[in-house]
Amino acid sequence: MSELTEQIIEILKGKSIPEKAAFFPKFFKAFPGGYGEGDQFLGVKVPDQRKIAKQFFKEISLNELSELIQNPFHEVRLTGLLALVYRYEKTKSEEEKKELVDFYLAHLDYVNNWDLVDTTCHQILGEFHFKKEKELFYELAASGNLWKQRIAMISSYYWIKRGEFSDALVLAENLKNHPHDLMHKAVGWMLREIGNQDFDVEMEFLKKHYQSIPRTALRYAIEKFPEELRQDFLKGRI
Repeated sequence: MSELTEQIIEILKGKSIPEKAAFFPKFFKAFPGGYGEGDQFLGVKVPDQRKIAKQFFKEISLNELSELIQNPFHEVRLTGLLALVYRYEKTKSEEEKKELVDFYLAHLDYVNNWDLVDTTCHQILGEFHFKKEKELFYELAASGNLWKQRIAMISSYYWIKRGEFSDALVLAENLKNHPHDLMHKAVGWMLREIGNQDFDVEMEFLKKHYQSIPRTALRYAIEKFPEELRQDFLKGRI
């Protein structure tokens, strides 16, 4: 482990809050049988992790980022991933962006909880593939791995915010009946974001699929609808 990696980890440990270190394993379901089983926590708040990532992202090497992202502690992995996002956002050349995308894809096994996914994938994979083929995301969606499937869905957030919905809608249809609640939330969230951009597009999708969408996904999708319309969906009156 490099000196810089050790320095960053020591800074994170210095920000540890014992109460949060005790709470996070429950919050992120790190108990046996939970979706985050076996994960370890220092108890560091996300704003502190962001500050540390911003402090070091320019000087840290990819090898050192790899050391952080492969660390057993959740907050160390997230800090490394946030530093990668900041570096990507400052990168101008397509070649350098491609290198960072490939690096991210090579470390997907460590992007293994919903917050690690949600704070990184749309800003890296979503941005890079905005005007490119989306085959990668259909492969991730079909992988059978919860986190890779969530990456596929949440990466579409970047495209949705820029008014492109077609791939997000196909991914939502492909993943809407996923067995895990975390995917129901991801699908519903992206449908809601589509509605924020174009209400009619979301309505068209929901009219076709709402009776087969899991309840959690539907509730997320219609969260901002007028109450009467929301109740019509929930009670099957559409």
